Amino acid sequence: MTQTAQVTHTVTDEDTAIALGSGDLPVLGTPRLLAWCEEATCAALDLDGDSSSVGTRVDIEHLAGSSVGAVVTAAATVIHTDGRLVRFQVAAHDDSGQLIGTGEVRRVIVDRERFMGRLKRVGD
Repeated sequence: MTQTAQVTHTVTDEDTAIALGSGDLPVLGTPRLLAWCEEATCAALDLDGDSSSVGTRVDIEHLAGSSVGAVVTAAATVIHTDGRLVRFQVAAHDDSGQLIGTGEVRRVIVDRERFMGRLKRVGD
């Protein structure tokens, strides 16, 4: 398992609170910040093709706004593992180095086929 990973994105109109329905300002929406933090946690996991991970708990504090065009880097670091449970410290910075978000994300490693087999498809 990789211990850390980061992803970098440029804020677009589609990433704003307006577009995501989480507010009425043209700034990076918290749901997108969370998605980028989760993307970094997934990148930090080196899983075989039979395994995947699912998010189980999120605690994110969105500390500062980011305008369209800002470059945001979200980083995740493993801080604890317990069997299939993996806890990550996450932090996001803008291109000026300002901390814009921080928190913790928990993921559980699952067997892909078994996990999907437990779900009932809508319409079946």
